[in-house]
Amino acid sequence: MNRHHSIDYLEFPVRDIATSKRFYSAAFGWEFTDYGPAYSGIAGGDGREMGGLTQAEHVTPGGPLVLLYSTDLAATLAAVERAGGRVVAAPYEFPGGRRFELTDPDGHRLGVWSER
Repeated sequence: MNRHHSIDYLEFPVRDIATSKRFYSAAFGWEFTDYGPAYSGIAGGDGREMGGLTQAEHVTPGGPLVLLYSTDLAATLAAVERAGGRVVAAPYEFPGGRRFELTDPDGHRLGVWSER
């Protein structure tokens, strides 16, 4: 069940999807759903998709992309801008809905998604 403005999903930028899938499968028993050649969803032990591996040309060590869920993407976008966040990826469609990405005042990058 998705909860408004809760941390909902973690996305790991990786250089090679296949290598990362092998690692996380062997290390943690994670299972994967491929959504094309450059993205694979991560399912935990309960089968719920909890994150993803996204192929990236440049990987900066420092952590995954934290994604929040929103019941009203437009309202959340407006609130982020009013609060001083900087939108770095305008809302766009993806197989599960729509999302945008932002940086906070310290430069931390986050994403916010909604089912539509």
